[in-house]
Amino acid sequence: MARPYRTRTVRPVELESRRSNAAIPVAVAVVLAGLYLGTYTLLLPALLGLVLLFSSGSLLSTRLNPLSPTFYLTKKPSFLAIGVVFLGALVLFAGTYELWLHQLGPVVPHL
Repeated sequence: MARPYRTRTVRPVELESRRSNAAIPVAVAVVLAGLYLGTYTLLLPALLGLVLLFSSGSLLSTRLNPLSPTFYLTKKPSFLAIGVVFLGALVLFAGTYELWLHQLGPVVPHL
């Protein structure tokens, strides 16, 4: 008598290993650099915020690296990593607004 066919269940550990968290430290570094560079010009953190915003959308929809269209990611980014990149964009926008509001950085850099 043949045994009934059993489907293989995917364990949560295996499912989690299919996603990458590599974007988290990169996003944190970009946010810190953007906030530091905001003291020289307010355009840089705003621009880096836009880069992170578009990167989070690109990471959500595809495996292509948004900063290099010829580089293919071997693992899809985790939803936590995508959320951190999006949150980093919001932090940069809020930081730019606060720097502008308190006049702690010039809009155009002084040469």
